[in-house]
Amino acid sequence: MLSATEQAAEREGQAVTDRPLYAELGYTDAEWGLLAGLPQSVLTAASAASPDSARKTRAETAAGLDRISDARASASVLVSAAAKAAVAESGDPEIGEEAPVIQPGDPVAYAADVVSRAAEAAALLAAKAAPADAETYKHWLVEIADEVVGAASTGGVLGIGGETVTDAERAFRDDLAKALGH
Repeated sequence: MLSATEQAAEREGQAVTDRPLYAELGYTDAEWGLLAGLPQSVLTAASAASPDSARKTRAETAAGLDRISDARASASVLVSAAAKAAVAESGDPEIGEEAPVIQPGDPVAYAADVVSRAAEAAALLAAKAAPADAETYKHWLVEIADEVVGAASTGGVLGIGGETVTDAERAFRDDLAKALGH
């Protein structure tokens, strides 16, 4: 006997399968791990690019998570699925869940690793994704970085003054965009 979901899928002419969506999209488990994990890694690297107070780091994390969460409604099946996987892993800001703030021990090395993985993802997308999905995914990653680095100013006194985007944050964002071909 078919479940209600399976019956609805059958009525709409959709195949019912036990295969995960990423497999239906043509990705292996390892490839999907890269694509689904990269948004959170971009958030972490962008936030860690310049040392901030705990309050500012939380603001950056929240801004990045919101951008990741919003992508669940993307018209791109790839981006929507990656966003859903990322939110399932890190927490859903729409229901008040907060992801843990991750502070890498070596932010420079972490950022370099994220940029390297972004280049790997770009090559993977060029080989397997529809061009529109690939561009949407890459643009989304840069948007996450932009959102994070612009979320809180660095420096200044009592929230007055300081840089909105530091040189280190700008360098990470630019390196990421270059690795993604943007």
